[in-house]
Amino acid sequence: MSFKTLERVIERWLFASRWLLMPLYVGLTLLFIALGLKFFQEALHLAPMLWSMKETDVVLAALALIDMVLVANLLIMVILSGYENHVSSLDLDEGQERLSWLGKLDAGSLKVKLSASIVAISSIHLLKAFMGSQNIANDKLMWMVIIHLTFVVSAVLMAAIDKMFAHD
Repeated sequence: MSFKTLERVIERWLFASRWLLMPLYVGLTLLFIALGLKFFQEALHLAPMLWSMKETDVVLAALALIDMVLVANLLIMVILSGYENHVSSLDLDEGQERLSWLGKLDAGSLKVKLSASIVAISSIHLLKAFMGSQNIANDKLMWMVIIHLTFVVSAVLMAAIDKMFAHD
């Protein structure tokens, strides 16, 4: 076997190894389904108590549901764009609905979107903490703010770096 033939075999094997990502995307899809079930479980659990809840409790419940939706959006972005960027392009039929962002998210822009989603999720958790701040120690609130600001700064830096390299 010549060196060129060996090189070709190795390259084909390496390229085919991208399919090893498939079980990970299937696992994320199962997690997405579980999150959807948990969302409806929480919503159904809240429904009978809704009229007797205080306004702040309703807001906190809404924030918890919004939090789950943001995580679900994050999962879909990672599943679909990751699959299309790293495994295989999606073969959608002519006229079949196609998401506007699909095929346009590279690894850098996906990281920026993920960072923005993490900041939004962190913001919801911080807002929930502040709404119940009488039950939380000041030093714990301070650390929550510091961690949130770390997420914000990281997201801004990732967006700036992505913008710098997008112009090259």
